[in-house]
Amino acid sequence: MAPDSSVLVIGAGIFGLTAALELHQRGHQVTVADPGPVPHPLSASNDVSRMVRMDYGGDGLYSSLGTDAIDGWHRWNARWGRDLYHEDGFLLMTSVPMAAGSFEQDSYSLLTDRGFPLEKLSSGDLHRRYPHWNSDHYIDGYFNPRAGWAEAGEIIASLVQDAANAGVSIVTGFSAACLLQEGNRVSGAVASDGTELRAEWVVVSAGVWTPILLPDLANRMWPVGQPIFYFKPDDPGAYRAPSFPPWGADIPRSGWYGFPANDEGVIKVANHGPGRRVHADAERVTVPEQESHCRDFLAQSLPSLASLPFLGTKMCLYCDTWDGDFWIGRDPERQGLVVSTGGSGHAFKFGPILGGLTADVLEGTENLYSERFAWRSLGEIKSEDIRYNGERSDGGQDLF
Repeated sequence: MAPDSSVLVIGAGIFGLTAALELHQRGHQVTVADPGPVPHPLSASNDVSRMVRMDYGGDGLYSSLGTDAIDGWHRWNARWGRDLYHEDGFLLMTSVPMAAGSFEQDSYSLLTDRGFPLEKLSSGDLHRRYPHWNSDHYIDGYFNPRAGWAEAGEIIASLVQDAANAGVSIVTGFSAACLLQEGNRVSGAVASDGTELRAEWVVVSAGVWTPILLPDLANRMWPVGQPIFYFKPDDPGAYRAPSFPPWGADIPRSGWYGFPANDEGVIKVANHGPGRRVHADAERVTVPEQESHCRDFLAQSLPSLASLPFLGTKMCLYCDTWDGDFWIGRDPERQGLVVSTGGSGHAFKFGPILGGLTADVLEGTENLYSERFAWRSLGEIKSEDIRYNGERSDGGQDLF
């Protein structure tokens, strides 16, 4: 492949922007097209925070990917001259004893075997170190200091600025409606207003809109809505690390996770459960049952937040793949087409290395993750860790 091939990237989220930057660095002529503005208000990549961790149960592949990504987050902080990744650690709590085969114990065992200094919670640790939590309910767990959270929206804004500064063409106002195809080769895309953009390669990173643009993938990926809740306590300093780091509370059983107060004093609490299937253009609103569910969780687990009014709520849309693994592969039937999406609610943390995975696929270079994320048919689920008790109506699995 010529190093100066033209590439059209559809979508300016974490998949698309990192791919564009990496491909440009490798010598390709890159255009990114997005409806705009960027960060897009409906994009899954646009929010106040995203979890960054290497804790993936017994799944060594994602754990290794997370380890490499955290190194990349520190490089991005240095490049930008400000910390948009905050290494506040990750507190994983459980209401039942950790046991082999559980997400918590398998995460702990794999990471300690790899030499990471995790801090197992002993009796009284939760009450003493993390006093907001109900230590009668959560009886086991650990703290991983090599983890944290990322300011998602600010990071997307920084990446699009990096791309523009590097010479990547950023086209907004482009809502891709269909792909241009000549024979079995994809040669560009057409917007809803009839505008055409052409390139030798097209990378579709359109998130939940991907199966609309590529309907043949609709049986392997789809939008799933998950609720997010925001609070602003009177004393936000009490809800920051070290006493209130990023956390997961009974994740395989409840789906609840959250973040410390940010610079504006906002705390985010979210659920990574089964979710509900919705259309990509669905209104991003929670329903009363989800709000009640959140209140019940807080009353049991974080009583100091339970009576606070919601500062805001929204529904975040995951582009779920059927097996929870990312979809970064060449179309085997259409030349010139790469799809890089399918975050399944856990991709943002890998941002610093996602672009390299996509660029490798486009250039035909194998890496450690190529096979796992490749274009694939429905089949055996390879993920070792599952979302919310492993039960989902569509049979899929994934991670928070």
